[in-house]
Amino acid sequence: MNKLLEHYKKKKTEIKRRLKEFEKIGNDSDEEIFAELCFCLCTPQSKAKVCGDFLEKIKRNGILFNGTESEIKKFMKVRFRNNKSRYIVEARKLFKESGKIKIKNKLIGDPKEVREWLVKNVKGLGMKEASHFLRNIGMGKNLAILDRHILKNLQKYGVINEIPKTLTKRNYLEIEQKMRQFSKRIGIPMNELDLLFWSEETGEIFK
Repeated sequence: MNKLLEHYKKKKTEIKRRLKEFEKIGNDSDEEIFAELCFCLCTPQSKAKVCGDFLEKIKRNGILFNGTESEIKKFMKVRFRNNKSRYIVEARKLFKESGKIKIKNKLIGDPKEVREWLVKNVKGLGMKEASHFLRNIGMGKNLAILDRHILKNLQKYGVINEIPKTLTKRNYLEIEQKMRQFSKRIGIPMNELDLLFWSEETGEIFK
């Protein structure tokens, strides 16, 4: 535990700066927030940096907002690109009103309730991806992004006994609550703890 707290001391400033950047994205345009949603749709079983590069490319040439499924897919270098390109197009249909992306008006309210709505309505977005998206736009302060890095660390620090083979919604919420209690006990906010675990595993603070 001391090692974790020491690591936090070293990384605290950088972590807080990164979270401020996420908050700025939350105040950005509907298009930028939608792009962040699409980034999170791409991340399952794929490297975050590869997904980030892909989104930047299709944003720059307008394909993200107007391209067909096959045009989007051409730029994808991630796993399950057939599904993921379809999810992006379907999400675009969901959030397009009068030819423009309107997503901010759907993200008002309690983050847990917003997450519920996203999981229910955005195809391809599970609890982890919805939590990731909300954190990346400054709304996920008390939500857990239970990917393999986080679960591995939760097991390492005795928060959970074992890493579940599959994460049901009930299971997800139970582990999230345990992480919340752990976060409170050691005095590191949830969203900061998430980035701290990530930096311990990958050596960097990305998103």
